[in-house]
Amino acid sequence: MDFLTALDVAASGLGAQRSHLNVISMNLANINTTRTVEGGPYVRKSVVMETSDVYSPFATEMWNQNNRELKGVKVVGIVNDQRPFRMVFDPGHPDANEEGYVRFPDINVVEEMANMITSMRSYEAGAAAIESAKTMYNKALLIGQG
Repeated sequence: MDFLTALDVAASGLGAQRSHLNVISMNLANINTTRTVEGGPYVRKSVVMETSDVYSPFATEMWNQNNRELKGVKVVGIVNDQRPFRMVFDPGHPDANEEGYVRFPDINVVEEMANMITSMRSYEAGAAAIESAKTMYNKALLIGQG
């Protein structure tokens, strides 16, 4: 793996984790949203990620088998969660049904915070990998200077 490939792999992870953090923030911001533009309560969202190639097809053919195993990550899409809504008895709420129940998004704050911490740790690991690659590159330049 060369210097730029290491940066590509780490940068793909940073981009994916940034998108994940944005979706988590959106979920937390809409935890009590009972009315959206589309109608109905806010629906919890989650990020779908998959591996992606970091080499072009030409570069892939030029490298040995070990380097072909290198993969980055990319966000494929943002999907709606299929959990049922949380029903809360609040007859005075403007969105209450005739029985007095209001549908709220089923967003668990603890789950979202755990996801946020995991995503932040992954982001920090990617940033540390970039910093390490930069340090190694600078040390290699110093060796070259004699």
